[in-house]
Amino acid sequence: MRRALAGRSPPADLAAAALARLPPGAATTLFTGPLVPAAVLVGLRPGPAGLGVILTRRTEQLRDHPGQISFPGGRIDPGDRDPVATALREAAEEVALPATAVEVIGCLPAQPVVTGFAVCPVVGLVAPGASLVAEAGEVAEVFEVPLAALADPACRSWLDRPVPSLRLRTLVFDHGPYRIWGATAHILADLLEILDETKR
Repeated sequence: MRRALAGRSPPADLAAAALARLPPGAATTLFTGPLVPAAVLVGLRPGPAGLGVILTRRTEQLRDHPGQISFPGGRIDPGDRDPVATALREAAEEVALPATAVEVIGCLPAQPVVTGFAVCPVVGLVAPGASLVAEAGEVAEVFEVPLAALADPACRSWLDRPVPSLRLRTLVFDHGPYRIWGATAHILADLLEILDETKR
């Protein structure tokens, strides 16, 4: 895991890196202004079925992505040193995970989000004994999913999303009662692809 992500730092221009992942012409259709820099923590820790990833289910009253599965994270504040600091701060706020319980090992490729964000996914190994507590205002539930389950092709599918003048397909992972899709699913796919490459 460490070897797979070693040297993968946040991009110098997060918005440009995120937009570069879109098909030609898609950016002008999806976004009317510049993307807002953001970061999420892709927290991994060992469990009974191997490494698991920490996810949250957002509360229904949130303006952006209500009820959806996501990583702890949010926009980069002016006081944050870098996307890593943002990811750790947001994880502390949303699931009470102290930064001292996370060993940051690298970043995944930047991810554009249709609500206007450019997200830097920060990968960290979480101490096995760290407790997680959902912040009731933002997080309805915090849970973990084994990476081995997400690597099973049977849990993957594609969803066509209605976007004017653009055909937008998004990846979907179905695991138990959880449907993980959109940017969260694409970040997980990036992680699984990098880990798979190290095994070849």
